[in-house]
Amino acid sequence: MNKFAMYGKLIAHPGQRDALVQTMLEAADQLDSMEGCELYIINVSENDPDVVWITELWRDAEAHAASLQNENVLALIQKCRPLIAGAEPIKLRPVGGKGI
Repeated sequence: MNKFAMYGKLIAHPGQRDALVQTMLEAADQLDSMEGCELYIINVSENDPDVVWITELWRDAEAHAASLQNENVLALIQKCRPLIAGAEPIKLRPVGGKGI
């Protein structure tokens, strides 16, 4: 299995989480039709009012890398930058389970 998964923890500047979520939902809409993107879910933390979690599943690491070259994706990343105080990407290699 060559799938690529990633959890991204985005820490918004205080009071900016909702604005960050809205921009990330725009990204999710664009990824809906992007080749290789199988899952892209925006989550908010129940315990931290500034944290947004992104759950991603891609056909493979190359599809994920290609998405980061897309001009619309790059524009949304730039739009998000002022809202983000910190980020922690967690890259994974799925090995099986329901939904894979």
